[in-house]
Amino acid sequence: MITEKIRKIVGAVLLVTLVSILFFGPFKEYVGLPKNIIVFEGQQLKLPSTLPVTVSQQNDNDVFSVSNAETGLAVMGEASGNGEMLLEMAGIPIKKINVNVLNDLKVIPGGQSIGVKLNSIGVLVVGFHQVETEEGSVSPGESSGVKIGDLITKINGKEIEKMSDVGPFVKQAGKEEKALELTISRDNDEVTTTLQPIKDINDHAYRIGLYIRDSAAGIGTMTFYHPDSKKYGALGHVISDIDTKKPIKVQDGHIVRSTVTSIQKGSTGTPGEKLARFSKDKEEIGTISKNSPFGIFGELTKKIKNGINDQALPIALSHEVKEGPAKILTVVDDDKVEEFDVEIISSVPQKFPAIKGMVIKITDPKLLRKTGGIVQGMSGSPIIQNGKVIGAVTHVFVNDPTSGYGVHIEWMLNEAGIDIYEKNQQKAS
Repeated sequence: MITEKIRKIVGAVLLVTLVSILFFGPFKEYVGLPKNIIVFEGQQLKLPSTLPVTVSQQNDNDVFSVSNAETGLAVMGEASGNGEMLLEMAGIPIKKINVNVLNDLKVIPGGQSIGVKLNSIGVLVVGFHQVETEEGSVSPGESSGVKIGDLITKINGKEIEKMSDVGPFVKQAGKEEKALELTISRDNDEVTTTLQPIKDINDHAYRIGLYIRDSAAGIGTMTFYHPDSKKYGALGHVISDIDTKKPIKVQDGHIVRSTVTSIQKGSTGTPGEKLARFSKDKEEIGTISKNSPFGIFGELTKKIKNGINDQALPIALSHEVKEGPAKILTVVDDDKVEEFDVEIISSVPQKFPAIKGMVIKITDPKLLRKTGGIVQGMSGSPIIQNGKVIGAVTHVFVNDPTSGYGVHIEWMLNEAGIDIYEKNQQKAS
């Protein structure tokens, strides 16, 4: 009799324990959900467990509804806005979540190799040179306080756009023995100084003792373009001058098609590089209006295709990116865009723009054999996970060329002037 009671008690305890185990995990998952969720209209918001949960809408708009409690919450309806979602288990409320539904946004992934030409604002000072005079060697530019990395934007009050604009001012000032008045952009400040050209005793030409440059060129990878506005984003990182290492302030520029001719394979301590040439006709396919820490941006003037996925895809916000398998689109031979396997090692849900949002690792055997991992020129290669564009490749780890950083797509879209948050959207009543 006592044994039977003990057996029933033990059975009851085991049953309660089993039920607790079955419910505690899902309960913990739901309690751990964020209080605020942002999701695009028409996309499905996955719930973390297959355990059926009652979801009730707490506003008057048809912003979201349940398609299947075992698979997730489907965001429905044409109107975007804010609402509340109440999660219940066994009739007991366990979590209330604010849901902000954004208008649907899709972009077409890139992967194409592109040639980039930037024209800076003014002319960039990249070095000093010594002018030979009867009194010895001297650099008038250095003596006047000009610094490497300065942008000369005006001479004698006249705007300077290219290197050829400088020569006539120097020649005239030398003959008249008058100093030039320089307006300089330096670290976002405007500086003025005077500079007196001097005559070189070797060729009798007037010199200012400065090496200057007005443009820069290179290659990179297209990340995305928006099919409606034709706005695009590429590279995923800023373009800096090769000598001064400072970001180039863009006056204008353009992109052209390019062809990869060979690959310098990367190794530990030595990043690899794509070697490429601009298309023979150098036909402009897009303009460049911005050079920022998140890449270059502008508008396409010609249609482009990658030949793999030319359909518009949804994007994933930073909090939606998960550790695990993903794909990148890039070119390693000629102009053929290919798809390669990568692994998202880590991803940081970011509330504010930051250039290092993900750590990725190349896992595709073919790409590893060809490049050794991430190489220069691969920057901007779009990263796709679960059918969504999540970001772009940006930097390689020098001590491990198979791995590097990625930037989240939402920050590149923001830089391109595409407002994914639709600030003018009407909130649900």
